[in-house]
Amino acid sequence: MSQPYVSPLSIAVICSSNMNRSMEAHGFLAKKRFKVRSFGTGDKVKLPGTAADRPNVYEFGTTYDDIYNDLVTKDKQYYTQNGLLHMLDRNRRIKSCPEKFQLCTERFDVLVTCEERVYDQVIEFMEFKTPSYNLPVHVINIDIQDNHEEATVGAFLICDLITMMAQSEDLDNDIDELLHDFENKCQRSVLHCVQFY
Repeated sequence: MSQPYVSPLSIAVICSSNMNRSMEAHGFLAKKRFKVRSFGTGDKVKLPGTAADRPNVYEFGTTYDDIYNDLVTKDKQYYTQNGLLHMLDRNRRIKSCPEKFQLCTERFDVLVTCEERVYDQVIEFMEFKTPSYNLPVHVINIDIQDNHEEATVGAFLICDLITMMAQSEDLDNDIDELLHDFENKCQRSVLHCVQFY
């Protein structure tokens, strides 16, 4: 039997390709027993290639296994050295494939984005669809650079924030003060708005 969640909060962590930042936070929050899923908002899943002008591009839904095997076939040594194979190995232990946020029908209490462009895409998507349930969702952005070290730091920051939110007895009322405290503690500015499902 699996352990119960530590909080009823339903959380989505979102970056561009659902590869690095959102997956690092997804894994970290899941280990802390939060109810979490992760997504990307981009058109395609993009990973660096052997040259700057030749990225590896995949459709959302392509399994992490398939991407891993594709990169091994292309240049195992290069993709081992730059950490992509390690990252994909971590990802496939968490879930099977990158998922696109705009295709998800599940409702969440909190959407955490990892860069302002992704935050804007999430808001645009949420504003475009007609609310059916009139249930609020907090959309929060914490800027995290897309590299391994920053993704790790970002996962800790996101976990700190979600822990603070989970301890609130009235999140809708407490959110502004809570985010202010978080910004002061972490010395990072966050963006926040409320959308509706």
